[in-house]
Amino acid sequence: MGNEKIAPTYHSGSITAVLFVAIMVTFAPRSSAQTYRVLHTFTGGADGASPASLLSLDAGGNLYGTTFAGGDSLCVNRSITNPCGTVFELTHKGSSWAFGTLYEFSGTNGDGAGPAHNGVVFGPDGALFGTTTYGGSEPGQNGNGTVFRLMPQATFCRAVSCPWRETVLYRFQAGSDGMYPEGNVLFDETGNLYGVTFQGGGSANCSAGCGAVYKLSPSSGGWTETIAYGFSGPPNGDNPDDSLIMDNAGDLYGTTVSGGSSGIYGEAFELKASGSGWTENHLHDFQGGDDGASPVASLIFDGIGNLYGDSYLDGYLHGQGGAGTVFELMPSGGGWSYSTLVAFNGGAGVPGRLVMDGAGSLYGTTAGSGRYNLGSVFRLTPSDGGWTLTDLYDFTGGSDGEVPYNGLALDANGNLYGTTWQGGGCSLASYGCGVVFEITP
Repeated sequence: MGNEKIAPTYHSGSITAVLFVAIMVTFAPRSSAQTYRVLHTFTGGADGASPASLLSLDAGGNLYGTTFAGGDSLCVNRSITNPCGTVFELTHKGSSWAFGTLYEFSGTNGDGAGPAHNGVVFGPDGALFGTTTYGGSEPGQNGNGTVFRLMPQATFCRAVSCPWRETVLYRFQAGSDGMYPEGNVLFDETGNLYGVTFQGGGSANCSAGCGAVYKLSPSSGGWTETIAYGFSGPPNGDNPDDSLIMDNAGDLYGTTVSGGSSGIYGEAFELKASGSGWTENHLHDFQGGDDGASPVASLIFDGIGNLYGDSYLDGYLHGQGGAGTVFELMPSGGGWSYSTLVAFNGGAGVPGRLVMDGAGSLYGTTAGSGRYNLGSVFRLTPSDGGWTLTDLYDFTGGSDGEVPYNGLALDANGNLYGTTWQGGGCSLASYGCGVVFEITP
């Protein structure tokens, strides 16, 4: 696939001094109250393989997601190194779940291929919108990614699993328009769509471009792409790798894996809209020490305007860590105050978006920490001015899966849903094709 991105490259380096606010964390024992079960085990065929995106819930509690590999039989080997991928649905029926493949990417007809961190969301018209990291070129497997829309078939379908119709809204050209879109798309109040590309964007400071925030606007029955903001590399950010969020004023917030004042450890940023475009505001530049490094996931807001996120690497808080952090950013005096809430030990850190419940507790996953260094699900509960960390589940690498490479979805009943990149067992790869799981209180 040439110089295309299979996975982000994370940097680790010497520990750099950084000012931070230490928050007391209490480590609670592993919780035994939760129940873990696998809702679907991927086979690597038409159902897909290696899910790495955040799941979405509809009003009925049904789940929607994507897989990076597997999919259409035209996809050569249906492999990780030559991905196609799928969009799938899990329909909730009482205590059981029914799995259906909504779309199989072929990678050969311009429809896109390999949605990595790219999930799907419902747009204002009720359709599913998403991106693929690769594909889009015609003909062949190569390409720089797409933005797409999925709708059910126009005619009644009697099959158990009915495929949906795809419309490609935009194919990236690897120039100033960006390349390799990642994360979920975001809609504003007027129906414009926003997202990020990992590379491209036109900056000469990065060999393949430093990435960009793009905007797609409905126009004459189609969509017009413009670059809202192009990242320029250090001391600014580069390589945004997950979704944006928007506040009530229409300002955008996100993270970059690298760049920032350190040059390599990334940043959390705000883009403020103005009449002439967008202005970047640095919320925090990561230094690769106590505060962490490589924030690969998107941010979330709480009810009073504080931001929460996580980093994939480092975090040597009080001699612990090295496997990522969970952090908080609070508006303070016209700027933002940074606090490290917890630093993780063990393997790979926190790769996915956090989710917050009504009581203010945070939930997330680690990709390689936990009892078996194969990933875990955790909860952070506010307690007496600090936070209590509870281990909810440790993946074993068997039928339960391993390496949960994104965050969790939380329903109205407090149930958690997620996916694992590996485990579960399938003929496509010795390490398994991944699972969809549920954790109930």
